[in-house]
Amino acid sequence: MIPKPHTHRNAVPYRPLDWTGIYPPVFTGPVPTHVALVMDGNGRWANRQGLTRIEGHKAGEAALLDVVAGAIQAGVKHLSVYAFSTENWKRSPEEVRFLMGYNREILRRRRDQLNEWGVRIRWAGRRPRLWASVINELHYAEKLTAGNSTLTLTVCVNYGGRNEIVDAVRAIAEEVASGRLRPAAVNEKLLQKHLYVSEMPDVDLFVRSSGEQRTSNFLLWQSAYAEMVFLDTLWPDFTRVSLWRAIELYTSRTRRFGGAQDAPEQA
Repeated sequence: MIPKPHTHRNAVPYRPLDWTGIYPPVFTGPVPTHVALVMDGNGRWANRQGLTRIEGHKAGEAALLDVVAGAIQAGVKHLSVYAFSTENWKRSPEEVRFLMGYNREILRRRRDQLNEWGVRIRWAGRRPRLWASVINELHYAEKLTAGNSTLTLTVCVNYGGRNEIVDAVRAIAEEVASGRLRPAAVNEKLLQKHLYVSEMPDVDLFVRSSGEQRTSNFLLWQSAYAEMVFLDTLWPDFTRVSLWRAIELYTSRTRRFGGAQDAPEQA
């Protein structure tokens, strides 16, 4: 069943848009297997309307559900979203407390809906500093949805790309120091095995909302050959159509992965 907008009694309602009969376009090439998404612009969206940053974060919940639905419709198999970075601890204590509680509550509210859609939920991130209640909700959602295969949604909470690589290298170094591993055996495949979600495929399409053009330390290892698309839309205004626009841009590009073909133009 095509996911339709859904409103939970405790959730921010969906924007009043009629999605009946809305389907993705016919793409000109294969859709990306793995889309990474930086959900940026909540604060600016709220401030422009005379609201607090916290109200902007609340409004972003509807956008996330719409984008998950659009990813399923388009045939995307992996969607990774940046929910809370290791750098976000620098924000005000009030905003950090809200984001911790809000991540927990979104998981609690939406896990059954996502499970019905066939979404498998995974968590990528560090345990230190992360609220135990958030970790519990993440683990519960992972267990509940473990058998699903329509789409894998990786929620990156207390995540940083550099930290992920450092943690992987530290684990490998401990194995070498203990004699369980020879230094000559260290390669890309081994490092991949020690990442937070070792089976996560490389990112094909990296999307950021709000017009900012940077990766912000998100999935650095996995995005080595990702196609980058930066859209001006602020996250609460982002929809499944925005995702499809990014996919259209992706399918129009030629991915060479370091290779090249000689194609002289005719005079």
